[in-house]
Amino acid sequence: MNKRGLIVTIVGLVLIGTSLSIAISVVPSNISDLSDLSMATLFEGVFDEITNEIQILPGELTSISYNVSSYDVFLLWGIQIIDYKSEDALSIKISNIFGDDYGEFVMSEPILFEALEIIQSDTLSFEIKNIGSRSVNVVVMFSEDPENSDALYNPDSPIMNMVLPLAISGVLLLLGIIISIIGVIVILVDLKNNLDDKRNF
Repeated sequence: MNKRGLIVTIVGLVLIGTSLSIAISVVPSNISDLSDLSMATLFEGVFDEITNEIQILPGELTSISYNVSSYDVFLLWGIQIIDYKSEDALSIKISNIFGDDYGEFVMSEPILFEALEIIQSDTLSFEIKNIGSRSVNVVVMFSEDPENSDALYNPDSPIMNMVLPLAISGVLLLLGIIISIIGVIVILVDLKNNLDDKRNF
């Protein structure tokens, strides 16, 4: 029997295994659960300011201010609900000290990232209301002009040490799956050909 299909399948499985090994190796060892995965830790160096964990009770409103010192930049801001549960939800309203409205967002996922175009230096107020049914702990992150962040260009930065291996892992995983499927198809074609040959004899 032709073993080419089996060999191709094994190569694909090896690539998948290598991909998973790379992905596991870059995840911090102190993280035992996905709910412990802190975006602030994973993307250390990208954010200019990260708040401490803030507890918000159901129906309670908390306000956080951030002073944008630059002008004509994009402000990247994000909120993460620590130990997220499916019933958790937040409402975020953003304005400045003059009452100008920068938008309102509803968050029902563990992490939300948005970007605001800031024309001039400004002080923004983030009013965060817990519209879920239980208390939540949140962390808020801010980054002015993230496109020019040193963390995105320094090869030794934590984000580059994590993003590059994960990108390689993703490519290997995709290749592994495709090659494994091709191998299975080759095995099935060879089996069919062998059965046809036996019938002809």
